[in-house]
Amino acid sequence: MKYKKNDAKAYAKEHMRGIWAANLTPFDEALNFDEKAYRSNLLHWLNDLHLGGIFIAGKQAEFFSMSIAERKKMMEISVEVAKDLGDRKGVGHAGIITSCSDTNLDVVLDLARYSEHIGADYVIVHSPVLHFGAHTDETIYEYYRYLSEQLDIGIAMWNHPDCGYVMSPELCAKIAKLPNMVAIKYSTDRDLYKKLTQLSGSEIQISNPDEDDWLRNMEELHWNLYLCSTPPFLLQSKVDQRMNAYTQLAFKGDFAAAKKVNDSLDPVRQAFKASKPKGKPQAHAKYWQELLGQSGGKVRRPLLQLTPAEKDVIQSAFKQSGLKI
Repeated sequence: MKYKKNDAKAYAKEHMRGIWAANLTPFDEALNFDEKAYRSNLLHWLNDLHLGGIFIAGKQAEFFSMSIAERKKMMEISVEVAKDLGDRKGVGHAGIITSCSDTNLDVVLDLARYSEHIGADYVIVHSPVLHFGAHTDETIYEYYRYLSEQLDIGIAMWNHPDCGYVMSPELCAKIAKLPNMVAIKYSTDRDLYKKLTQLSGSEIQISNPDEDDWLRNMEELHWNLYLCSTPPFLLQSKVDQRMNAYTQLAFKGDFAAAKKVNDSLDPVRQAFKASKPKGKPQAHAKYWQELLGQSGGKVRRPLLQLTPAEKDVIQSAFKQSGLKI
């Protein structure tokens, strides 16, 4: 690792910055993990779009339908590509945060230790999926405390409604004090993550995946990390990088200019959201990827593929979005 356990917070404060995207996994016609296509996407995201880092093997990536071996392979490829790209001609090293989330704690630890071994920068683990009303603050705190005790690598929390509950800002702030806890992807409403920023903004990096509020959060909450979802490579292309542009303007303090660029993306955002069929977020995003010239591919069960009619709607919306390719 690039830092010692007790230096994890300081290291993340310095290096875990900018726009980080969550990957989608390209599966081929036979539903095998398409390693070649994935490498191609990585190179586009990191070389052409200059993203600060990639969130590997999360919900968007369909980790729930992948084997442990496939998840490890994806992590390995990601670390390898980021390492080979080096400083990216002054852009800086591309960070890799691996999602080690699972309902089985042994799997979480196995993936996290593997991430440490191969040289990932950080790991992220979503709060445990609990049943029968077991989601007490004591249970959740002990879960992260144990992970912190067992691992040396920097850990990011991740809480989202799919876990069946929302962690309070006070609980997150308590967990944030653990020695190698470095960040949180807090997929909640703004009032909650605003309060957590007030409680722990000096302790860990705090982020929310809603791109619509990213500029506002940079200006009002002084955030410098977008962690993470798919907009960084779905709302941008090699020749149209307005998310990058408004982010850099905001980092320079020019929020008036940043707002103009941000507002110009509204037709793209609206086209993307309006064309999304119910219950098919990954399939929709992958087809949009293909329209952008990236590798999308199939989804695995239990997810459903797009119908021809749904593809027609998406293609029409894409053409009208104004996104340049």
